[in-house]
Amino acid sequence: MDLHSEHKALMAPLRTAMRDFELSAVRSEMQEIFADLAVVRLAHPFGEMSAVGLVDTAYAPLAAAMPDLERRDWIVMAGQDDHGQNWVGCGGHYVGTFVAPFLDIAPTGHIAHMRFHEFFRFEDGKVVEMQAIWDIPELMMQAGAWPMAPSLGRELFVPGPASQDGFVPGPWNAERAKVSCDHIVDMLAHLVRHPAQGGPEVMEMERFWHPRFNWYGPAGIGTCRAVSGFRNWHQIPFLNAMPDRGAHDTDLTFHFFGDGDYAAVTGWPNMKQTISQGGWLGIAPSGQEITLRSLDFWRLEKGLIRENWVLVDLLDIYAQLGVDVLARMREFNKARQFGPIAMPGDTL
Repeated sequence: MDLHSEHKALMAPLRTAMRDFELSAVRSEMQEIFADLAVVRLAHPFGEMSAVGLVDTAYAPLAAAMPDLERRDWIVMAGQDDHGQNWVGCGGHYVGTFVAPFLDIAPTGHIAHMRFHEFFRFEDGKVVEMQAIWDIPELMMQAGAWPMAPSLGRELFVPGPASQDGFVPGPWNAERAKVSCDHIVDMLAHLVRHPAQGGPEVMEMERFWHPRFNWYGPAGIGTCRAVSGFRNWHQIPFLNAMPDRGAHDTDLTFHFFGDGDYAAVTGWPNMKQTISQGGWLGIAPSGQEITLRSLDFWRLEKGLIRENWVLVDLLDIYAQLGVDVLARMREFNKARQFGPIAMPGDTL
């Protein structure tokens, strides 16, 4: 078995334990696959922690809030980046009945979902680094507790790949992976030409994107379709607010890796730019430079990008600007019932 197929196989027992989530089984599998000194980098407000901290600080409260918690992956891919590092990328949803508070988000008594993008870096058969963004704003919206500006795009239960091949099979093909990654890197190089080097035409989007592509953004931005949707509901307000996008890329380190028709990237952070104008997420033009953490997946179809899954740590962006979104949410929720919800006929 090739190295990257082996890494995906090593992840399988942990993902299986999380499918019918039982905390002791999850803890055991994490102890098996994570190196003793592994570093976990999780979205705001969790931050950096150990693998033990991930279980106790993040997974235990989530499982308490959703006693029937399950993990549903729809992308599992792997590959090597340009720095010789080996990654596994997983995308999917945590799903369960939301019956107790999580991060002071009030329970609903209904099924709830929270998208995740999780990247795992392997050395010598062990995970030495995990980077993960959980779409906490998505859960807040389902609870009617999102206290910030509404999304311009469409909020929905983001689907997995339309091609239904997100569990990329082995053996890993280095040449094919490079073709997928090169297409994405070239596309991004063209994207940052605008607005510094001219109008939208300098991005040459028709060279890279399928005419019916879907862009699945994080809750707070939303999902867009095709060039018109992408530009109107994400790109135009994003670039209007931060026209220096791409000007500071030399300060950042990017990790691109490919697997079949899929490519992924992380950087933690992988964007640095200045909010010099208004119009994005309702944020005032502070003139402050911010960094953005984004974990992304792309799927190519016939040489063009047909789907792009993007998670950005929006709560971290607000925190850099001095806005505590969770504290603001708590102000909204002072009169709400936070106790556990007992459902008639509950057998959990």
